[in-house]
Amino acid sequence: MEKKADELVRAAAALYLDGTAYQGPSPRGENHLVSGGMFVCQVIPRLERVFLLQVTAW
Repeated sequence: MEKKADELVRAAAALYLDGTAYQGPSPRGENHLVSGGMFVCQVIPRLERVFLLQVTAW
């Protein structure tokens, strides 16, 4: 899960190059399935943060 979260952070950084100047609507939350579980995350470009809202292991 940690590798997938790192990939998501790098993708968000590439998509929102200057997050503090972002003027569009906030992106929707996303579900990501990984081997052994899933996580729900929210990207907030203006804060330059990716929040993991829920981590579920199975």
